[in-house]
Amino acid sequence: MSLFDKYDQVAARHDRLVAAGRDPFNICMDRIVSATEAIVDGREVILVGTNNYLGLTFDQDCVDAAVAAVKREGTGTTGSRIANGTYSSHRALEQEIADFLGRRSALVFPTGYQANLGILAGLAGSKDVILLDADSHASIYDGCRLSGATLIRFRHNSPADLDKRLSRLKDKEGGKLVVVEGIYSMLGDQAPLDEFVDVKRRHGVELLVDEAHSLGVFGENGRGIAESAGVEEDVDYVVGTFSKSLGAVGGFGASDQPAFERLRYTSRPYMFTASSSPSSIATAMATLGKIKSGPHLRKQLWDNARMLYQGLTDLGFTICAETSPIVAVKMPGEAAAVFMWNALLEAGVYVNLALPPGTPDGSCLLRCSLSAAHTPAQVTKVCDVFDQCFQALRSWQDAQSAAE
Repeated sequence: MSLFDKYDQVAARHDRLVAAGRDPFNICMDRIVSATEAIVDGREVILVGTNNYLGLTFDQDCVDAAVAAVKREGTGTTGSRIANGTYSSHRALEQEIADFLGRRSALVFPTGYQANLGILAGLAGSKDVILLDADSHASIYDGCRLSGATLIRFRHNSPADLDKRLSRLKDKEGGKLVVVEGIYSMLGDQAPLDEFVDVKRRHGVELLVDEAHSLGVFGENGRGIAESAGVEEDVDYVVGTFSKSLGAVGGFGASDQPAFERLRYTSRPYMFTASSSPSSIATAMATLGKIKSGPHLRKQLWDNARMLYQGLTDLGFTICAETSPIVAVKMPGEAAAVFMWNALLEAGVYVNLALPPGTPDGSCLLRCSLSAAHTPAQVTKVCDVFDQCFQALRSWQDAQSAAE
């Protein structure tokens, strides 16, 4: 028996997806043209699935900052933060993040995934309980498992269910940590954070908010859902990533807790991995400066998001959440979703294909994410291509029915 035999069913499903067209999980961008365009299989494609919310990956100031950092500090650190991997730039970025969020301190990680691993595994232990939203990202689940804490899921975006589960734990010893996301990456729906804060206060527990997809997007200053909801003082821990709005690679955790700095010598995912490259740190520093400079990028992003949401809604598509930079189009089934995804790419529009079990409620989705860098003409073209491809889908479905 092979160690890979357990993947036979998954591999068979993958083979069926590939047989229907391209491999949706192995698309190669032959060349990146801009924040919103690429060449795929020799064809120009509008990118509507990159999470590049503020479109800063080609911003000249940010590119120049990354190039200067490579020339000044080299291509990599070759060491962990507890060895030779802490540069003055790492500490400077941590201070900038803490200041931006109004927090006492911040820790920087090489990826957003590791930020969740490091913060969750560092905060909770075997005698503690973590209560997390059932639709939480895989990195949150993995961080919870790594912590060894008791893991309790509550219904997605349900403060009432969280309240009920916390009531059952009132006599249990150990710390209790509630984990939610600001905006959920698959559907683009927002956490009712003010209501979660009410539950948190009643039970005297701590709250962690993952602002990965909301940092730079929500709030008057771009600090995320907590700022937008006016509850920043009630959020004990903030986790985020550089790979969305900040256009780099890395992640962070931040807090006002005086003991938070202890994670530097107790959190294994922080201690035992090489630190972020100088170019990633410099890029994050530069893009953070762009967010702090004013709301113009957020305004353009939201204008584009509303335009796509309205355009697809007018065409009769079902959108899974209210307007946000994530516009998830619900398809009637896997075959229809796969056909549409291939047709869209063939027509020059790249979106994310999202299928069960990686989606909430077993939904089959075409997930779009908007950018401040998209032009109105590009958004209009995306809507037109969706319409054309849907007409092709209906013809294909009619042919399939006739063949049966």
